[in-house]
Amino acid sequence: MKLRSVNNLVPAIATSDGAGVKLNRTIGGPVLDNLDPFLLLDEFGSEEGADYIGGFPDHPHRGFETVTYMLNGLMRHEDSTGAGGTLGPGSVQWMTAGRGIVHSEMPQQEEGLMRGFQLWVNLPAVDKMCAPRYQNIEPAEIPEVEGADGVRIRVIAGEVDGTLGAVGGIAVEPTYLDILLPPDTSHSQPVASGHAAFCYVFEGEVSIIAAEDGAATQVPHHTLAILSDGEGVRMRAGAEGGQALLIAGKPLGEPVVRYGPFVMNSREEIQQAIDDYRAGRF
Repeated sequence: MKLRSVNNLVPAIATSDGAGVKLNRTIGGPVLDNLDPFLLLDEFGSEEGADYIGGFPDHPHRGFETVTYMLNGLMRHEDSTGAGGTLGPGSVQWMTAGRGIVHSEMPQQEEGLMRGFQLWVNLPAVDKMCAPRYQNIEPAEIPEVEGADGVRIRVIAGEVDGTLGAVGGIAVEPTYLDILLPPDTSHSQPVASGHAAFCYVFEGEVSIIAAEDGAATQVPHHTLAILSDGEGVRMRAGAEGGQALLIAGKPLGEPVVRYGPFVMNSREEIQQAIDDYRAGRF
């Protein structure tokens, strides 16, 4: 298996979005605009209600998918299709905005730990005007694979040792894994050759081993490692262990024109999205 190496490290940058929710952003920030097909990666996490209580009131999307993965806390979502529900610890919502949707995500708590991630995944041009849809995944529906030495992997999308992830039918054929590594353990994970891939460390410290001789690149927590092409990734935790997202997907290789919550292939399509939203056609 040809191992992937680290092409670049992108530390998260503190920012805010929605109604003042404090975030750490890697993809979609000033250092890394996008990593085709991925458009944005935010980590939100705080025990202070003031950092998240404003939530994300009604806002539109067109032309891409949003993936919310909750680690802690409760978030209520509602949208213009009439759908709604509450995301709790360990749950996932994979929303395909398609031709247009207006939705909100609001905290269902005033204090205590609220933590999770939001990933934006681009849609190919042929699917940008598809009907909106949801895949709402409860924690018990996400398969967990136990590897050697106590390594645990939640398989949100993709495949690990023959176990298929909870999410399917996505155009970019994604891999989305939450990998927990006990202290001084390692794990090798196949990743489809040709897919863009990154590792985001959110607990402890993880190294990416890119050669059989053990040469490695340390990835501190709150840091994203952009990975080279290859057939797989070998990860190793430090003395305190580590936890990371390993995410990959098939690049689209298409023009990306974005304007806030709209991501299309041309400026004309962006203007049409704005006109449709203003006219109430979402």
